Amino acid sequence: MTSSAAGPTDPTAEVLQNAAAAFSLLSSTMRLHIVWVLAQGDCDVTGLAERVGGTLPAVSQHLAKLKLAGLVRARREGRRQVYLVDDPDVVTAVRLMVGQLAQRADHANRPARLRSARDLGA
Repeated sequence: MTSSAAGPTDPTAEVLQNAAAAFSLLSSTMRLHIVWVLAQGDCDVTGLAERVGGTLPAVSQHLAKLKLAGLVRARREGRRQVYLVDDPDVVTAVRLMVGQLAQRADHANRPARLRSARDLGA
C-alpha cells in the first residue's frame, strides 16, 4: 500500500523501535497495572504493591524498569518515594486500551448474565 502525497508518512525506524520498546514494557500485566494505578494519581511503592497484588521487591523491580524507560518518575516526600507517570501520552494510550477492552468484556458478559437471570425465573 502506498501513501498519497496528502496522506501521512510512515514513522521512522527509530520511532517504531521506541514504540515497540514501550509496548514491550507494558506487555507485563503487573507493569501495565502499575501504570494504570499511577494514571489515577501518585502512589508510593507500598500502595502500589497493595493495589496490584505484588510484593514490594517485585513492584520495585517493575518500577525501576519503567523509570529507566522514562515512563514513570519518582519524587521524595519525606522518607517515601512517590511515583507518578512521566509520560502523559502513555497514560492516554493505557486508558484507551484498557478502557476499550473493559467495555468489550462488559458487553460480551452482559447477555450471559441476562440469560442467567431469566433462567433463574427473575
